[in-house]
Amino acid sequence: MTFSFHRIPVGIDNCFLLRGERTVLIDGGAPFGASAFVNNLRRLGVDPQEIELVLLTHGHWDHIASLEFVLEQTGAKVAVHRNDQAWVESGTPPFPPGVNSYGRSMIWLAERLIHPKLPPVKVDIVLGDEDMSLAEYGIPGKIVHAPGHTQGSVMVLLESGEAFVGDMAMNAWFLRRAPGLPVLAEDLDLVIESWKRVLPMGVKRVYPAHGMDFPAEIIESEILAYDTSQ
Repeated sequence: MTFSFHRIPVGIDNCFLLRGERTVLIDGGAPFGASAFVNNLRRLGVDPQEIELVLLTHGHWDHIASLEFVLEQTGAKVAVHRNDQAWVESGTPPFPPGVNSYGRSMIWLAERLIHPKLPPVKVDIVLGDEDMSLAEYGIPGKIVHAPGHTQGSVMVLLESGEAFVGDMAMNAWFLRRAPGLPVLAEDLDLVIESWKRVLPMGVKRVYPAHGMDFPAEIIESEILAYDTSQ
């Protein structure tokens, strides 16, 4: 079996294409992402109809804003954790709280400038708290529930150590000056707990939705610093 994965920037959000025997797209893309989605698939030589599943790492607006367009192009099914399902199906997700002064300032501004009202999208596969293998897609990995950024946040962990983590880590200039834990989260303590559970599963490299990938040791160091400060 041949497996590959590819980063697909869609606005401020990284989507990831996992290609095994079948093809899975991680996240639905940021606002105004239609042309970026189409152009990136064309660059890779991928027919949109190959995508059978869109797996949402969570239900915030910047991860589902282009979802309706993606589904029109692909005919794919949508999967999200049950705790974030209502946001996707109502099209009215909330903004995440900030965990520090910068994050709180960012959300204060976002709430006044951005008013996301998105097309409701029916969820086909409702994920629970248990791990879900992607073997049926020919993808050597699994979906892991990792709450903290939202109660329904999930990661995809490949057997080779790559972890696609949504907003459970961040590395974009407008969020952090360096890679690490999220500056926006419902519960930072729960973020830490989730990482402590997931890291021993063999995480080697972290692929966030915002910014470029980085080694897992950075998250380990941030957790150690956080624990020391408590």
